[in-house]
Amino acid sequence: MDAESVVKNADTAMYQAKENGRQTYKFFTSSMNQRAVQRQSIEEGLCRALDAGEFEVYYQSKVHLKTGRISGAEALLRWTHPVRGMISPADFIPVGEDSGLIVPIGKWVLRQACRQAQEWISRRFHLPTIAVNISAMEFRREDFLEGILEVLAATGLNPGHLVLELTESVLMKHVDAAESVLKALRVIGVKVAVDDFGTGYSSLSYLRKFPIDELKIDQSFVRQIATSPDDCLIVTAVIGIGRSLNLRVVAEGVETLEELNFLKARDCDEAQGYYFSRPVPAEKFVALLESAAAVERCPLPTSTHTLPNAELLVEP
Repeated sequence: MDAESVVKNADTAMYQAKENGRQTYKFFTSSMNQRAVQRQSIEEGLCRALDAGEFEVYYQSKVHLKTGRISGAEALLRWTHPVRGMISPADFIPVGEDSGLIVPIGKWVLRQACRQAQEWISRRFHLPTIAVNISAMEFRREDFLEGILEVLAATGLNPGHLVLELTESVLMKHVDAAESVLKALRVIGVKVAVDDFGTGYSSLSYLRKFPIDELKIDQSFVRQIATSPDDCLIVTAVIGIGRSLNLRVVAEGVETLEELNFLKARDCDEAQGYYFSRPVPAEKFVALLESAAAVERCPLPTSTHTLPNAELLVEP
């Protein structure tokens, strides 16, 4: 009945369209108001969460499929709201990106992950890499490279231990700028992984154009290995592409022995998922590193040590 309500409702519908993948439109409905209120609540919570110490970095192990050793870890942000408890990243990350809050939050995650990785490495744990997700907003900032260098200098982490994970869509939005940044990262020694490979940009030309080190097969493909012949073919093709381009290939979302055996049979380099370990806080991840170190000191007989043993690498 008034212009203010029209604009407010249109804004609500716009956010709904953006959450559905952009490049679309939505008509406002009254049910969207509840989502708008929830989004506003999340944004207000994010504004104070960093200073209030409500964030924590969890770590999920990556396992080398030929050796069974922990080959790295991925740093994953978790938020425990003082009233609502644990909030899913799927709910708050998009809000952080839309509001711009993802920039200070992302820098905090990077610093925490690098500091923690350096601590583990200094304790002589075998942890070749630490992977950190980078949002589009962070990657496109003019001071992005400067920020990476500042964090590495402050934490003392060797650049060769750091892997930055970027989605295909982030890389393809501004190709020339992305290429320049990736080349600079290569000079520094920082590695780059393409996250959720196969779900974004359809052109493969960037794999030759950009200095990339790693492809991550999206978990949506891995989870369908046992039931979908098409997804089996996609996973096999991605592994083949990676090997032909001398890229490391990592499969996400591995949950069963069947999925693991499929990936091993096709020479996938690394994997991560619940089969090995859920994302856990730093103090629990160090227990995984200690268990892995104990196994290496007292190796199993060769005849039985053919798979990464879940009971040895995974918390109960």
